[in-house]
Amino acid sequence: MLLISPGRVSASGLLQAEYGQDTLSRSDSVRKVMQKDIIDVFRQLKNKNKSDSSVRVTKIRSGKPIISVVPAAGYTLSSGLTGSINVNTAFYTSDPKTTNISSITTNFIYTEYKQMTIPVQANIWTRNNNYNFIVDWRFFKYPQDTYGLGSDSKLTDAVGLEFKHLRMHQSVLKRIGKSFFVGAGFFFDKRWDITRELDPESKNEDIEKYGLGQKSSSTGPAAIVSYDSRTNSINPLKGLYTNVQLRANMKTLGSTNSWQSLVVDIRKYFNLPRGSQNTLAFWNYNWLTVGGKPPYLDLPSTGWDPSNNIGRGYIQGRFRSTNLLYFESEYRFALTKNGLFGGVLFANAQSVSDWPSKNFKKVSPAGGFGIRIKVNKTSGANIAIDYGFGMDGSRGLFVNLGEVF
Repeated sequence: MLLISPGRVSASGLLQAEYGQDTLSRSDSVRKVMQKDIIDVFRQLKNKNKSDSSVRVTKIRSGKPIISVVPAAGYTLSSGLTGSINVNTAFYTSDPKTTNISSITTNFIYTEYKQMTIPVQANIWTRNNNYNFIVDWRFFKYPQDTYGLGSDSKLTDAVGLEFKHLRMHQSVLKRIGKSFFVGAGFFFDKRWDITRELDPESKNEDIEKYGLGQKSSSTGPAAIVSYDSRTNSINPLKGLYTNVQLRANMKTLGSTNSWQSLVVDIRKYFNLPRGSQNTLAFWNYNWLTVGGKPPYLDLPSTGWDPSNNIGRGYIQGRFRSTNLLYFESEYRFALTKNGLFGGVLFANAQSVSDWPSKNFKKVSPAGGFGIRIKVNKTSGANIAIDYGFGMDGSRGLFVNLGEVF
């Protein structure tokens, strides 16, 4: 049984790391140490294999898929206890020496708070990594609290929402350099059966003033530029990742309103001390409305980035407005020489613009600590269990498969 949280790295990420080219790109000093993961522990408990191996890689020949079914459980502040069944298909479209692993994943997720998510996600690489096709389709049935707009909201401002959401995002990237990609996408988001609980005290007038509606649609093209020099995207020791996405939602294509957004995602990793298993990581995520009026549920919000990871220390949806700025730093360090256990210290800060002024007046910091349990020593994939705390009593446990960023 694996621990994950809905919307975060799924079993596909684990398989991609298990079979992909990045599996052998660990530093030499790390590879000299006899590594151990949770699979080795299970094997030893069953007395089937008491020896540690430094590398365990299953080879997949081109065109020969491997299908895996993985049950999982997890926990988040916004969902409570979570259960899921994950089905993954991993394969190469061409020579594994020159082409990254491709994967297609679907699963069924149900939570303690009666939230349901059914995603279909694909990451397809063509010959020599010339093109990368990315698909993110999800259906949500999602009761969740909202707290109004701006940075001055309080936990007591919570108002319950319920909605159904169909997301259909697809894009294609073309490699134009060793680590540089450009491409385009077409994004579609439709929400319906949007209802809110009665608010007799009028605690949250922002929702009424901005406008919620019973349904909304956002449809349009996106332009994407990306740079990725990480040696291992599942658990990077070093490298730089940058992704810039400009999305234009058009009323002529069925959007409720015409509006545009810009997302800038920058991540930098330092192997510190050099040659160790430790990493100092920085993450800057800026989510901006650059024109028009997005529907309320499309506004930038805590924990609603594609990986649902920004804002550890605060519940998903805690802060929402037209613009969001985010910065996080994390230090990941080994607790055991065999890599089975690790630790994390992290701190982050987010700021959402006031509404309707769009001025940034307040920063909401958070921080915390966590442990890591090695799931796969070849890829470096970990179970991440973090405790985060923010301002005004915000705190909670966050569980993830794979690093947060």
